[in-house]
Parts: sequence; structure tokens; C-alpha cells
Amino acid sequence: MTVSQMLDSKLELDNKQKLCDDLELNKVLEREVSQLSGGELQRFAIAMSCIQRADVYMFDEPSSYLDVRQRLKAAEVIRQLLTRDNYVVAVEHDLSVLDYLSDFVCCLYGKPSMYGVVTMPYSVREGINIFLDGFVPTENLRFREESLTFKMVETAEEILIDKTRHYSYPSMTKTLGGFKLTVQEGTFTDSEIIVMLGENGTGKTTMAVSLKPQTISPKFPGTVRMLLLKQIKSAFMNSQFQSDVVKPMNIENIIDQEVKTLSGGELQRVAIVLALGKPNVNVYLIDEPSSFLDSEQRIITAKVIKRFILHAKKMAFVIEHDFIMATYLADRVIVFEGSPAVAATATPPQSLLTGMNRFLQSLEITFRRDPTNFRPRVNKLNSVKDKEQKVSGNYFFLEE
Repeated sequence: MTVSQMLDSKLELDNKQKLCDDLELNKVLEREVSQLSGGELQRFAIAMSCIQRADVYMFDEPSSYLDVRQRLKAAEVIRQLLTRDNYVVAVEHDLSVLDYLSDFVCCLYGKPSMYGVVTMPYSVREGINIFLDGFVPTENLRFREESLTFKMVETAEEILIDKTRHYSYPSMTKTLGGFKLTVQEGTFTDSEIIVMLGENGTGKTTMAVSLKPQTISPKFPGTVRMLLLKQIKSAFMNSQFQSDVVKPMNIENIIDQEVKTLSGGELQRVAIVLALGKPNVNVYLIDEPSSFLDSEQRIITAKVIKRFILHAKKMAFVIEHDFIMATYLADRVIVFEGSPAVAATATPPQSLLTGMNRFLQSLEITFRRDPTNFRPRVNKLNSVKDKEQKVSGNYFFLEE
């Protein structure tokens, strides 16, 4: 069945056209559902839920496969479902989207695959900060030893790392089918992470000349330990790599499991360890490291990648749609601008503030920073802060 036929079969509310406009489904209405990409399928699934009349709507990670703009648009669509007679429950690992989407937040803690506890509802800011702090004040209960903070880790300049290697790349164009990417010349150094920002279909992966399938299908016939010893034995046996990468990525808990039995999040953690452990590598290309990871794992993974690249004097290009993770990782950013799937231009690497401002201005979204744990918080559309920051041209972080 086509997308349009599926939507019509469940249509109970008079909102099909508005949903297709908001979720950018008009171009795929006559396409078979089986032919949709991951992002298209996600937006279609959200639309299928939103065209039906219900007392309770439940969404599990609605941001998956979507870029920053699509994530926030999906959050707006879901919020529009609310009436006096219904309510919405959502599970979300992208804290920016969770912040934007929610009126109240419940935190869940416990031991994976063993037990879980759900707290009482808190206000959005209080609930997210309780989760990051790892402490429930109303219960006087600590469920995590360390608090999670978004205060930037040390930079190469702060710890006096000498950036000895400098690289440059020329202006270039790349055509892929009907899509044309124009890349402006740029430079980068070691101990630096450059984050690529842009909508889906603007050429981020094309520039990196790499492909990460949206579903991971492991083929290795053996355990995680066997895989790591085969692929990155030197790094895996190194005590520094163990303490900086393997241990914080929590590989010990799955080290003797068969690779083919791992979940998506477990496979993602193993893949990141494998990538960082490859010998004789100077430049890393990492496409959406936050995929399949929960909120806590995303923050830990960002810290692991940041510290490894810094201290090992390596260099990384990272594509990331989780705005909080992108902000934490980036020393500089490349902004991809243009029409998705038609033509786009990649800017030279620029400062975090300049690049984020440029990117957010194109999306008409503003962010501020939480004073408690420094996490980026998206301003509600047309709120007082949103209007103030847009007037001042400061789309990225106005201190509270």
C-alpha cells in the first residue's frame, strides 16, 4: 500500500493535509511504504498515530532517524495532539527534543534488564536536571555515582597540547545522481573535532565518502572479546585505551556475549570502540555516534570521543543530529546549506558560536544554556526568550 492509502485507512481526524505539510510527506504520498527511507518511515509512523482519535497517545523515541529541524517539527506536531480530554506519553533520549516536547518529566532509573523505578512527575527543567544529577531530592536517593554535566572538557589550548599537524582540503564539487554538493575549501588540525551540521539530504555523509547503514547487521561469528582481539588487539591490550575508552563505554558487561545477539545500543558502543582502536589512523569519520544510545550513554560517549581525540592528537569529522551531543563534541563546525536532495554547499570549518548561530538561524530555532549543568535548552517557539534572541541575532546560548 502507498503512504496515502495507509493514512486514509486510519484517518479519524481532519488533519491529514496539515500533517503531510508539517512532516514533509507530500512528496512520498504515492510511494509504497516498503520503499521509504528511515527518516521518511519515522515521519510516516508519527503521522499514522496523529491522524487517529485516542485518549492516550504513546510515542517511543520519535526523534530517531530525523535531523534537528525534523525532530523539533515532530515535537510540535505531537504537542498539537493535546486537548482537555487526552494526554501524551513519550520516551525520548534526545534531551533537547524532550525539553521542547514535554510539560512534565518522569525519570526512570534501575538496573538494565533487571528492574526499573519511575519517579513522580516533575517540571521539565527539574526532571531533566534530576536525571542528569543522578539524585532524587524528594526521595533522598542517589541512583548514579557521578553527575552528568555539559560544561566543556578541556581544550587543546587549555592543556597546552601542541597542534603539530595541519591539514587542508581544496574547493570541490560532487554529484550523486540528481544531487550536487559544493564544498568550500577549509583547514583543520590534530586534537580537533569538526561537527557537520545540516538537514538530512544535504550531503554530510557524501562529503565524508562513507556509508553507515541505518540498521546494523553484524556478521562476525564470535564474542565481543574475540572481535576486539581480532580487529584492534594492540589498542585493546593497552591499559590507557582500556581506561579511557573500553571501560567508560561499558564493554565489560557484554565482552563475552555473541556479537550477533547484541542489541542496537550494544552494537553501537562496540562499533565506536572498534573505530577509535583502529591502528595508524589520523582522521576519523564518525556518522551519528548517538544512534541507538540512551541519554546517559550519549553523554558518556561524547566525553570518550572528545578526550580520546584530544589526547591521542587525532582529528575527527562527526555527523550528529543530537544537538546537545553535537555542541559538546564540536571544536568547530561545518554548516551544510541548501535544498535537501537537490543542491547544497558546505561552508569552511568555523567557530562553534558562529557556525551554530548560522545553522540555527536557518532553522529559526534559538537555544539558551541551563545555568545548573550547562546543557543547551531549546526555547519554545515565539516565547519571550525566543523573540529576544532572534531580535538580537543571538540564536545560540543566551545565559539565563
